[in-house]
Amino acid sequence: MDIDYRRFPVVVVDDEPDILRSFALSYGDEFDVHTADSGARGLDLLRAHDAAVIVADQRMPVMSGVEFLERSMALRPDANRIILTGYTDVESIVEAINRSRIFRYVTKPWENEELRLTLRRAVEMFQLARENARLVEELRALNDRLATENAYLRQRSAPAHEIIGESPAMRHVLDLVAKVAGARSTVLIEGETGTGKELVARAIHAASPRRERLFVAVNCAALSEGILESELFGHRRGAFTGATADHKGLFEVADGGTIFLDEISETTPALQAKLLRVLQEGEVRPVGESRPRTVDVRVIAATNRTLEDEVKAGRFREDLYYRLRVFPIRLPPLRERAEDIPALARFLVRRLAEQQKKPVGPPSADALALLVRYPFPGNVRELANELERAVLLAPPGGEITADCLSEELQTSSDAGEGAPESLEERRSSFEREEIVAALERAGGVKTRAAEELGITYRGLLKKMRRLGM
Repeated sequence: MDIDYRRFPVVVVDDEPDILRSFALSYGDEFDVHTADSGARGLDLLRAHDAAVIVADQRMPVMSGVEFLERSMALRPDANRIILTGYTDVESIVEAINRSRIFRYVTKPWENEELRLTLRRAVEMFQLARENARLVEELRALNDRLATENAYLRQRSAPAHEIIGESPAMRHVLDLVAKVAGARSTVLIEGETGTGKELVARAIHAASPRRERLFVAVNCAALSEGILESELFGHRRGAFTGATADHKGLFEVADGGTIFLDEISETTPALQAKLLRVLQEGEVRPVGESRPRTVDVRVIAATNRTLEDEVKAGRFREDLYYRLRVFPIRLPPLRERAEDIPALARFLVRRLAEQQKKPVGPPSADALALLVRYPFPGNVRELANELERAVLLAPPGGEITADCLSEELQTSSDAGEGAPESLEERRSSFEREEIVAALERAGGVKTRAAEELGITYRGLLKKMRRLGM
């Protein structure tokens, strides 16, 4: 087993200074050795440090080795314990094994290489137990996620990773997803509520080398600061009232995978500072823990606000903003890609009909015309809700007609003759806005703007001529 043993602290407690010096000199080259000359100081060490192995002499004044090891179980329950004892301490050995779950007992005097092998085995067993605990936690989180997703799919529309849209705006988004999926870069997804930010995050994860590990989604707006910090970073037993056991944070659960921080703009400055450390150092520190833990997690964040404005207003850290915005993706609102509505509507109706176990045909031409003209301020989420209601109202075996749609949609000013823009006009308007924005960001340099838009320089000039720019 290829293990860096120095990553796993070994705490040694003995009242004899010569024994402690001997441990440090004999094993400090291979293990991260911490020593204490009494049980009380040993407990202080365990409060300050993680410990893979705890070694204690049986015969110590004030607090015996058995008593110390028993009390150490409350602080480091998963550590492996070794007791040092004389040949005549048979009863003490039995007592220690019964009360403190002793991994090994070592008789004095010991052979250095034998004890070195014992320490290695203890560290290896600890590492295997930790990895097993991580896998169990990961499986639990995965089962919870699957249960949540299944409940969501029974009520809503699209399955994970399936993005519907052939408009230029969505083709641009999908092109960006394909380009960033294989990288380790942090991604910031910006867009209005209901545009499908989590769906895009899942698509990035599903196309990435991390696809076999967990995708963990967290709604930062749904939890208070204290609870969110504990959920993200974990906590030690006794760190606060109600913390009755160690709790692994979602960054550790997602180790090797992806964590999706939705509504990142809702986090407090204090939590933003801790998120910055994760991005900079790849380390998390559980609440009540003194030493950080290393994690390898890809971060995808999302917001329905403009983070640049939040930075200017002093509500969001500028350094975290730039760490998150390594690869920005803007999701267009549904009104900017109305040409996608027919395909979306047919897909959603098919899914909803399956979930409701009700045979319903696709929307009729008059229903689609109303859907395409409506601005949908709630975006795809509002469209899904509208069609869920329509499926319930449609006759079994029939199609969804205009009468099945809500009164608000039917009577909207944008749904009548007051909406002169055709689909082609909407598309041209969107393209013009995107080109202007790209040129502004590129300082007027057309070659750079064309590269950002994912088209050739000649293609950009052709589009600008067609749009009268």
